[in-house]
Amino acid sequence: MIIALLNQKGGVGKTTLATHLAGELTRNGRSVVLVDADPQGSALDWSQRRKEATLPRLFGVMGLPRETLHQEAPDLARNVDYVIIDGAPRVTALARSALLAADLVLIPVQPSAYDIWATAEMLVLIREARIYRPALKAIFVINRRVMRTVIGREARWTLRSQEIPTLDAEIHQRIVFAESVAAGRLASELEPFGAAAREMTALVREVEGLLR
Repeated sequence: MIIALLNQKGGVGKTTLATHLAGELTRNGRSVVLVDADPQGSALDWSQRRKEATLPRLFGVMGLPRETLHQEAPDLARNVDYVIIDGAPRVTALARSALLAADLVLIPVQPSAYDIWATAEMLVLIREARIYRPALKAIFVINRRVMRTVIGREARWTLRSQEIPTLDAEIHQRIVFAESVAAGRLASELEPFGAAAREMTALVREVEGLLR
């Protein structure tokens, strides 16, 4: 299965979600390759930090910021349970290629009016991709939600007006996620019984359920 994390808007937490999704799937016994399709190479940086800290390798990470993803990712998927694509913002050709490769697209959205408005371009690309891939699944992920805020509560209600659904699982804004990026770790490695780990477990369970 191929899962792409895409949003034409930057700064929505795609790489953090991609690395954690890949990591938690691996910890559940799945074989995973993470494809860093962002020219900035943030997922590759995370992997390098992990290597420098002499931490055990969880999954393979490879850089592939090319418009041939739809040709190359299926080949990778033949040898593993999951290919996770960490997409690039503002690079439409890369997004189109990732959409043509994916079985499921996760669209991370921060709970702000601007972020929700910015999903319009992504929805257009999904409509285009479904001309060629009618079975393509797409779903929003509320990410970096700040607890006890009005906009956080209203984000899910606002997304109901969109043409694709929203995951029940939500990821909140937590310091441990920033620490995990800097350390090349997962939140569940830093705080095994913490709220962040529980949120990621719920997200992975729901994502796997969508692909059954």
